[in-house]
Amino acid sequence: MRFSRLYAPTLKEAPRDAEVVSHKLLARAGYVRQLTSGIYTFLPLGLRALNKVAGIVREEMNRAGAQEVLLPMVQPAELWKETGRWEFYGKELLRFRDRKDSEFCLGPTHEEVITDLVRHEVRSYRQLPLNLYQVQTKFRDEIRPRFGLMRCREFTMKDAYSFDRDEAGADASYRSMYDAYTRIFRRLGLRFKAVEADSGSIGGSFSHEFMVLADTGEDTIAACTSESCEYAANLEKAEAVCVMAECGEGCGALSRVATPGAHTVEEVAACLGVPASKIVKTLLFDVDGKAVAALVRGDRELNEIKLKNALAATDVRLATPEQVQQWSGAPVGFAGPVGLAVDVLVADHELCNATGMVAGANEADAHVVNLDMARDVKAVRFADLRSVASGDLCPRCRTALTLTKGIEVGHVFKLGLKYSEAMKAAFLDEDGKERTMVMGCYGIGVSRIIASAIEQNHDADGLMLPPTIAPFEAALIALAGKDAAVLARAEDMVRELEGMGLDVLFDERDERPGVKFKDADLMGMPIQLVLGGKGLERGVIEAKCRKTGTRTELPLDGFGDAFAAFRAGVWRAWGLESPGR
Repeated sequence: MRFSRLYAPTLKEAPRDAEVVSHKLLARAGYVRQLTSGIYTFLPLGLRALNKVAGIVREEMNRAGAQEVLLPMVQPAELWKETGRWEFYGKELLRFRDRKDSEFCLGPTHEEVITDLVRHEVRSYRQLPLNLYQVQTKFRDEIRPRFGLMRCREFTMKDAYSFDRDEAGADASYRSMYDAYTRIFRRLGLRFKAVEADSGSIGGSFSHEFMVLADTGEDTIAACTSESCEYAANLEKAEAVCVMAECGEGCGALSRVATPGAHTVEEVAACLGVPASKIVKTLLFDVDGKAVAALVRGDRELNEIKLKNALAATDVRLATPEQVQQWSGAPVGFAGPVGLAVDVLVADHELCNATGMVAGANEADAHVVNLDMARDVKAVRFADLRSVASGDLCPRCRTALTLTKGIEVGHVFKLGLKYSEAMKAAFLDEDGKERTMVMGCYGIGVSRIIASAIEQNHDADGLMLPPTIAPFEAALIALAGKDAAVLARAEDMVRELEGMGLDVLFDERDERPGVKFKDADLMGMPIQLVLGGKGLERGVIEAKCRKTGTRTELPLDGFGDAFAAFRAGVWRAWGLESPGR
């Protein structure tokens, strides 16, 4: 591809609404343009990168035995109503009616559609296991699209769905997809970690997220610091190890104290001269229409996903100030567990033996002291409710945990019977008995991978993309001026490089060298080759690795072997196998 013919309008300044590096650089480097909020046009460079990612995903899915299909993006409401997700999914599901007044939605995911397909076609155990996948556009009407391709409304996704005879088969399908995802992200040259995760709105019994490690990630990962332990989990799923104090003889009598204007943990601690760890934080929620109080230590953070799972709930919402007043008899900041009029009272495990605590008194400007959970709080149940913190113990080996940031780019789920049972996707087993298929689903954010790669790999000059993602593996820059010999030799080198299997961007423009170098760095091609008049006279060409900044001179005579060695070094710098293997 000649640079002079490439449609890649670069920008000196990033768009004003661009908040993260990937959004800024994708726009500046001419990869994407925003059409409207959360919806982007992929320009030639962006589309080439997108297709490269999709190509690797397809290769590994096919290698794992999955078969590609293409499902409709427009889905009838009837299917979603069968599974109960028409209302449950929320406003992210874009609903509309056609000219016949029939209800439809734009697909944010395809569990219902694929299950409908299979239930009408698969009848016998001999047709199982089956794994079908697609690479397709999805739409989720995000309330606040942000971060460019990281959280947009329209995006490209690979989603696969497995159907098995039994749990053992489903486990094998899950492991096959887990291994395929590991190969995909390794081939893409990304630093990633697979972590235990909550299944969210997709549902199911077990799941893992694949996280690209980046400081700008929205998700927090808890990982064991032991080299021999592989435990890692999303903060929503990470298990908190409870180190409970031994039961003592109790404390003094429960009594009320004045705490005027002390609403927060910090204010109460300062007012009473106690550490935050001696305060019981009482948080009120509307859970599926019931009043629920959740208790954690004052120095801990409640994890709402854990609360939702502990109560097997569908909808968890923080109580409004009006509800707080109604249930506790006090304004926000003064609720406490003693005598609280709620339907459910649940506390974090850490509070099981807690004594000598401080809590709200369920009246304005007052708290209670000398609270003993066992003595003073009735009808309470205990569960893991808190988010883990750095330094907490690993639930597997009891080594310290560390917290890092990550970007979710893949998610694998064990769905079990959630959809197949609701939609009656059944088959006949060896004995002619009807049984329900056991399902799994497996998603990869193809377009999000590009943004994640940039968040992980960039510098002040622009993108640094792995060879397997970059739209062109090499940029050949001809510093020709009016020197026809340089241009002719560069033309020959383009053909030679393409013969080696490289995608080459040939910058033959009549521009200053500084402009060409700046564009090459901004666009992030892994290899830069620079040929000028002086180099041609000396019989050398300069080669630069964009990731490391390393420059070296390669001979023009015998260029093929010298370049192959240099190229292999570039791939190794990305942790990739040598090209062509």
